[in-house]
Formats: sequence, C-alpha cells, structure tokens
Amino acid sequence: MNERSSEKGFSLLELMIALGVAAIIATFAIPAYRTHVAKAHRLDAASGLVRAVQYVETARLAQTSESGEAIALGAGLDRAPPSGTAVYSVAMLPESAANGGYAVEAVPISPGAMQDDVCGAFVIDATGLRWNHAPGSATPLDAAQSASCWAGKG
Repeated sequence: MNERSSEKGFSLLELMIALGVAAIIATFAIPAYRTHVAKAHRLDAASGLVRAVQYVETARLAQTSESGEAIALGAGLDRAPPSGTAVYSVAMLPESAANGGYAVEAVPISPGAMQDDVCGAFVIDATGLRWNHAPGSATPLDAAQSASCWAGKG
C-alpha cells in the first residue's frame, strides 16, 4: 500500500483559485462597506445636531427673559456620535440675523474618517434650515446635495 495515496490536501491550483475568488469578493465588498460606514457617520452627524437643537430649544425656553446667558452644549452633545470615537465636533455658532438666533454645526474631526467627505460640515439653525458647507468655507453646498447629505447618501 502506498502511503502517499492516502494523504489529502489542497493543490497549489486549488489554493490559487480560492484566493482569486476571495480577491474578487473583496473588490466589491470593501467599497460597499466604506460607503455604508460613511452613510452611518453622516446620519450620526445629523442626529447629533437634532439632539443639540432640542437641548438648545429646551434651555432657551427655561431661560428667563432677563438672563441673556449663552447656552453651551453639554457633554455628549458636543460630539457625534455621543459615545465611542468622535467623528464630528458639534458646536454652537454665533447669533446672527440670518440664523434666527442660533445655529449648531457639526464639523468633521481632522484627522478622521470623514475629513475629506463631500458633505463637509452639517449646519442647522433656529429657523430649521439645514445645509452643508465644505470645512473652512462658509459657502453652502447646493440644496440637492445638502438634502442628499442629510439623508445620509452624500
């Protein structure tokens, strides 16, 4: 009886075919995963801004008309997501005639996963206007692109 005939294993050809199939699957899976993660981060920014706006509105209602104290965002409201690794920094913008009394902005943290994202920074103001702008620029993105960003699509 020949001992070699009872050995079982993979040939080099079978191994190369399996690696080729894995490479093809990875070619499609990795970009899809990155797109999904970017969408999740955008939705984290949008929900973080909505939480911050709810906090600001509640604090403004609780203030008396005589106290003109500035409202500061508390711990957890100053970042998105509120737990884990922060991807966006959330902050109050100064009051202006255009923003209805306040605006809240979520800017991608640099260096970070979203620093080069096409949606840039997310902004919502007291009038309910939602828009985006590139970090370091005050020029808003067009309305259709902003709506897509707020929906998480980018």
